[in-house]
Amino acid sequence: MSELDTRYSWLRLFISLLIAVIGNVGMWAIVVVMPDFQSEMGLDRADASLPYTFTMIGFAVGNYAIGRMVDRYGIVTCLLGAAILNTVAFYAATRTSSLSMICFFQLLLGFGTAATFGPLIADVSKWFLERRGIAVAIAASGNYLSGAIWPLLLTGVLRTSGWHGVYLWLAALTLVIMVPLSLLLSRQVNDQSIELSDAQSNNRLGSLPFSARTLTWLLGLAGVGCCVAMSMPQVHIVAYCVDLGYGPTTGAEMLSLMLMGGVISRLISGMLSDRLGGVKTLLIGATLQCIGLIFYLPSDGLTSLYLVSLIFGLSQGGIVPSYAIIVREYLPARVAGERVGFVMMATIMGMALGGWMSGWIYDVSGSYALAFWNGIGWNFLNIVIVGFILWRALKLQKQVRTQT
Repeated sequence: MSELDTRYSWLRLFISLLIAVIGNVGMWAIVVVMPDFQSEMGLDRADASLPYTFTMIGFAVGNYAIGRMVDRYGIVTCLLGAAILNTVAFYAATRTSSLSMICFFQLLLGFGTAATFGPLIADVSKWFLERRGIAVAIAASGNYLSGAIWPLLLTGVLRTSGWHGVYLWLAALTLVIMVPLSLLLSRQVNDQSIELSDAQSNNRLGSLPFSARTLTWLLGLAGVGCCVAMSMPQVHIVAYCVDLGYGPTTGAEMLSLMLMGGVISRLISGMLSDRLGGVKTLLIGATLQCIGLIFYLPSDGLTSLYLVSLIFGLSQGGIVPSYAIIVREYLPARVAGERVGFVMMATIMGMALGGWMSGWIYDVSGSYALAFWNGIGWNFLNIVIVGFILWRALKLQKQVRTQT
């Protein structure tokens, strides 16, 4: 009997979502404390962006490395190790005033946080077939829900205790909540259900438009392009609001609004992918994200920035989960952790590169206008690659229909 799309599958998805909301705070905390951190250490914007960049590098490598571990050892072992690593990294970062050491601890923090993104999404995907798109979207929404919830909660701690207090609080929270939740995922899907999932996916989609390796690399390159673009508002919206005189709390509110829009977008994209497939859904999201970035160019008023931040969130939230859906549509479940992890690694490397690049462009030009244009250019690269993948897939399907 198949274990796919059952009541237990949905219960497991809910637990995974809670873990993701807690675990992904490691990615967003540095965004909230960046202005406070920059002021305390007397840094320019590019140097103040380095801890975020190292966080994303660790996050990127962790998605691939932990994804491979999940294929071998299971998700529970990886989540427990990640919870311990994150606790240590949060605490250790508060005990140093060296930028290089803080970057190192953020690297570790990013690596541990990765377990609650790509690897967790890959695990969820193994428990669904008919509703895999929406299930993956819900699991991926934990990242954005974390970004929407925690900035608002952490700004209060930041005002009273500084960034050191924020990190100490998160160290305790990570250990106390993540460990017991992770232990609830000890059950594993059986091989018969996995074989059924792979067979039905192949019957529905047909042959690969490329070799498995070529498809993986194309998706990775597309992921870099979309996420260099995505990082500009997500990483620098708080600092941008500080520059405009609106303050960090306003920036945190805009980030939360953006990410809540992203959650809605991910859920809609998940439902679309169950109907249209991952590639078409990805192309729609990439095009809408480019439009959202363009809207930022003329916007510097308070009302317009709130509105554009919501529009941007609604436009781009479904992009990253679409990569995982494409991998699961075309590649076997036994390598899901590794291949999803690789593509997630590429998207996060794009976030890391884009976060630093936008800060560097700001330092050189004195404004964020060119940084937005840089993001639009990278976004266009993403659209071209995804459009090429879709064209090849449709061409192959047409050839198959003609032959039969």
